[in-house]
Amino acid sequence: MSKSIEAVVREKYGAIGAGGLSSDHDGVRGVAEAFGYTAEELASIPAEANMGLSCGNPTATANLRPGEVVVDLGSGGGLDVFLAAKKVGPTGRAIGIDMTPEMLERARAGAARMGLANVEFHQATIDALPLPDASVDCVISNCVINLATDKPAVFREIFRVLKPGGRVAVSDIALKRPLPPEIADDVMAYVGCIAGAVSIEEYVAGLRAAGFRDVAVIDAGKDLNAYAQVEGQAGCCAPPTPTTGLDVVEASCCTPAAAGNDVHGGFVELVGKYDLNAFAASVKVYAVKP
Repeated sequence: MSKSIEAVVREKYGAIGAGGLSSDHDGVRGVAEAFGYTAEELASIPAEANMGLSCGNPTATANLRPGEVVVDLGSGGGLDVFLAAKKVGPTGRAIGIDMTPEMLERARAGAARMGLANVEFHQATIDALPLPDASVDCVISNCVINLATDKPAVFREIFRVLKPGGRVAVSDIALKRPLPPEIADDVMAYVGCIAGAVSIEEYVAGLRAAGFRDVAVIDAGKDLNAYAQVEGQAGCCAPPTPTTGLDVVEASCCTPAAAGNDVHGGFVELVGKYDLNAFAASVKVYAVKP
């Protein structure tokens, strides 16, 4: 991915961070619940921590324990950091890494409101983590690694900061088959977490090449078309449904979302033409550092 696309990603997610999306919107809350968060979890954190950007719930499967150090790559508004902080307790630490000042401002404000003393946030890209070698017990991430400019570098950085025996518990998007050129070549589809995704096989190979063992990338079976719920906050009908036997779906009747509400770039337009589930999957990613 070129630096120009990285700049678009930074600008796009910065605008979302500065916008008004939160769990107070039915669509935003619906996306989070569709990808595995409980109503109780969402109610336990500031509404602004959730902007409908998830593709899973890594804290539900990371088996976090009191006293551990956990790092969230691309921590956004702090959703997973806040949930992780409760699991690792006052003797542990939950660290968020994000490259957008707007997201970090939102996350730090949420941490202050919650009175959390065991969380911290750092501005950095996830391929150059500002953390010491072998200092982390678990690395989590939620729909962010697919956006990375250099995924092998991200995998190497994760390996570097993990302690021996440390683990990866990531939610992400991976491809089941090659994308149509219209999606693969679309910068907003990249921003929307689809065009930048690699195949499940490439994901596994990349983690193994970085030195990990016990690597697994598992299709979570979630509906990627759920993202249309967030796009529709500006006024929209229900997400379109697939036509029989085809990957193409009926055109969406959604109107363009207001500035800051078009969370996944061109998702409404793409969902109006393709069933994204035919090409990509929400995946659970696991690996262990020897």
